[in-house]
Amino acid sequence: MAKPKNEMARRQTNALTGDEAEKLFETVDETGHSNEEVARRERSRRKEKGTGVDIDPLSADDPSGSNVGKVIAKTAVGFVLVFLVIVVAGQVIFGVVRRSNTADLAHDVTVATVASALRGGVEWGNGFTQFPEDFSVQEADENTGTVEVTVIDTTSEDALECFAGSQVQASAFSVNCLLNPNINTVIYHVNVHMDENGKFKTAQLFGFLKPTGDVTSFITFVWSKTQSSTGVNFNCSITGVDETLEEELRDQVTTSFTPVAILNDLTGGSSTESDTSTSSDSANSGSGSGAK
Repeated sequence: MAKPKNEMARRQTNALTGDEAEKLFETVDETGHSNEEVARRERSRRKEKGTGVDIDPLSADDPSGSNVGKVIAKTAVGFVLVFLVIVVAGQVIFGVVRRSNTADLAHDVTVATVASALRGGVEWGNGFTQFPEDFSVQEADENTGTVEVTVIDTTSEDALECFAGSQVQASAFSVNCLLNPNINTVIYHVNVHMDENGKFKTAQLFGFLKPTGDVTSFITFVWSKTQSSTGVNFNCSITGVDETLEEELRDQVTTSFTPVAILNDLTGGSSTESDTSTSSDSANSGSGSGAK
């Protein structure tokens, strides 16, 4: 009985014959890659030993012959090395460019060079000292021997932080200027933004949002240089520190968790405080001298 047409096996058109299939795959190795020499070697080995590839169980090599792992490892190591070279080269180039563009206040003091120093920083210690982004130059004249600038601190959150940071900045800037033989006085004003409660207002969103409101004078550093037969003296006076600011700074630099305070609390005693008075025109002064 003849089978129905739908049950009859369909004959594929353009199908490969056995010889054609063997010829097609005779150049393919066991990994599926087209490599006639490797495929021939694997076929001859398969006829002799039954396997096309000699597998060493103690070897770290891929039995399939693939070297993808080694390529990935070499690529990763090469990427890390190139990245490190780029970072180091970038730091060196940045340092050279920065030093070449840094204003040399010890040899040339003008409004332009002082503004450049405040904008790019000055060399101090083992690196650079940066200054607030908002600044103005009131005077920079080698004829009068005076440099006067004003900066607006928008990063400090309290009086102690502003006082400490401004003192370092004023010292770096002033000494760089006073190293110029024609400069004898450097005045460094520091202003801040304060709210109605007397709290510091700082920049937000990584410094993009500047604080608004009134600008208040916080403190002023006055550096001067005098020459004598014994050498050169650098003097620093700090003005603008009133009793309120002095009390605020004292509260922030002292703590009640000291042995004396704890013993006084336990014994019921009290420490004797000496009366101090601070003029609003001058609160602190320091001096240093060096031989010519």
